[in-house]
Amino acid sequence: MLSLSRRLLPTVTRRTFTASALRLNAPSSNEQLDGERLIESKLVEKFSPCQVKVQDVSGGCGTFYAINISSPAFAGLSVVKQHRLVTDALKEEVPGMHGLQIKTSVQ
Repeated sequence: MLSLSRRLLPTVTRRTFTASALRLNAPSSNEQLDGERLIESKLVEKFSPCQVKVQDVSGGCGTFYAINISSPAFAGLSVVKQHRLVTDALKEEVPGMHGLQIKTSVQ
Protein backbone atom coordinates (compact mmCIF):
# COMPACT_ATOMS: atom_id res chain seq x y z
CA MET A 1 0.00 0.00 0.00
CA LEU A 2 2.81 2.40 0.86
CA SER A 3 4.50 1.97 -2.52
CA LEU A 4 1.17 2.56 -4.29
CA SER A 5 0.57 5.85 -2.43
CA ARG A 6 4.09 7.04 -3.19
CA ARG A 7 3.46 6.62 -6.89
CA LEU A 8 0.08 8.38 -6.81
CA LEU A 9 1.01 11.36 -4.60
CA PRO A 10 3.25 14.11 -5.94
CA THR A 11 6.60 14.63 -4.30
CA VAL A 12 6.70 17.63 -1.99
CA THR A 13 9.84 19.71 -1.97
CA ARG A 14 10.56 21.53 1.25
CA ARG A 15 12.25 24.90 1.22
CA THR A 16 13.47 26.80 4.21
CA PHE A 17 14.08 30.52 4.33
CA THR A 18 15.93 32.48 6.93
CA ALA A 19 15.68 36.13 7.85
CA SER A 20 19.31 36.65 6.84
CA ALA A 21 18.58 35.35 3.34
CA LEU A 22 15.70 37.80 2.96
CA ARG A 23 17.84 40.74 4.05
CA LEU A 24 20.64 40.32 1.51
CA ASN A 25 19.38 43.24 -0.57
CA ALA A 26 18.01 45.25 2.35
CA PRO A 27 19.68 48.58 3.16
CA SER A 28 21.74 49.04 6.30
CA SER A 29 19.88 50.20 9.40
CA ASN A 30 20.97 53.83 8.97
CA GLU A 31 19.91 54.00 5.33
CA GLN A 32 16.24 54.74 4.65
CA LEU A 33 14.45 53.58 1.52
CA ASP A 34 12.54 55.98 -0.73
CA GLY A 35 9.23 54.36 0.26
CA GLU A 36 10.02 54.81 3.94
CA ARG A 37 10.91 58.47 3.39
CA LEU A 38 7.74 59.11 1.39
CA ILE A 39 5.48 57.52 4.01
CA GLU A 40 7.26 59.29 6.85
CA SER A 41 7.01 62.69 5.17
CA LYS A 42 3.26 62.25 4.57
CA LEU A 43 2.69 61.23 8.19
CA VAL A 44 4.76 64.15 9.53
CA GLU A 45 2.85 66.59 7.32
CA LYS A 46 -0.56 65.21 8.37
CA PHE A 47 -0.09 64.51 12.10
CA SER A 48 2.91 66.55 13.35
CA PRO A 49 3.94 63.53 15.42
CA CYS A 50 6.12 63.50 18.51
CA GLN A 51 7.63 60.30 17.19
CA VAL A 52 7.37 58.43 13.90
CA LYS A 53 9.21 55.36 12.67
CA VAL A 54 8.59 53.76 9.29
CA GLN A 55 10.37 50.54 8.43
CA ASP A 56 10.25 48.39 5.31
CA VAL A 57 9.89 44.89 6.75
CA SER A 58 9.45 43.19 3.38
CA GLY A 59 13.15 42.55 2.99
CA GLY A 60 13.73 45.60 0.82
CA CYS A 61 11.09 45.25 -1.89
CA GLY A 62 8.79 47.95 -0.44
CA THR A 63 5.56 46.01 -0.14
CA PHE A 64 5.20 45.65 3.64
CA TYR A 65 5.76 48.46 6.12
CA ALA A 66 5.72 48.73 9.90
CA ILE A 67 4.65 52.17 11.15
CA ASN A 68 4.98 53.35 14.73
CA ILE A 69 3.57 56.85 15.25
CA SER A 70 2.81 58.92 18.33
CA SER A 71 0.78 62.11 17.91
CA PRO A 72 -1.53 64.39 19.89
CA ALA A 73 -3.89 64.18 16.88
CA PHE A 74 -4.96 60.74 18.14
CA ALA A 75 -6.19 62.02 21.51
CA GLY A 76 -9.68 60.81 22.38
CA LEU A 77 -9.91 58.44 19.40
CA SER A 78 -10.23 54.68 19.47
CA VAL A 79 -7.36 52.62 18.11
CA VAL A 80 -9.46 51.71 15.06
CA LYS A 81 -10.08 55.40 14.28
CA GLN A 82 -6.38 56.19 14.79
CA HIS A 83 -5.40 53.47 12.33
CA ARG A 84 -8.05 54.62 9.88
CA LEU A 85 -6.55 58.14 9.96
CA VAL A 86 -3.13 56.72 9.17
CA THR A 87 -4.37 54.58 6.28
CA ASP A 88 -6.41 57.53 4.94
CA ALA A 89 -3.26 59.68 4.97
CA LEU A 90 -1.54 56.98 2.90
CA LYS A 91 -4.45 56.22 0.57
CA GLU A 92 -2.31 56.65 -2.55
CA GLU A 93 0.39 54.26 -1.30
CA VAL A 94 -1.74 51.53 0.32
CA PRO A 95 -3.00 49.91 -2.92
CA GLY A 96 0.60 49.07 -3.88
CA MET A 97 1.37 47.45 -0.54
CA HIS A 98 1.08 43.83 0.42
CA GLY A 99 0.76 44.60 4.12
CA LEU A 100 0.86 47.37 6.68
CA GLN A 101 1.47 47.11 10.41
CA ILE A 102 0.38 50.20 12.35
CA LYS A 103 1.02 51.04 15.99
CA THR A 104 -0.33 54.37 17.22
CA SER A 105 -0.20 56.19 20.53
CA VAL A 106 -1.00 59.59 22.00
CA GLN A 107 1.72 61.76 23.54
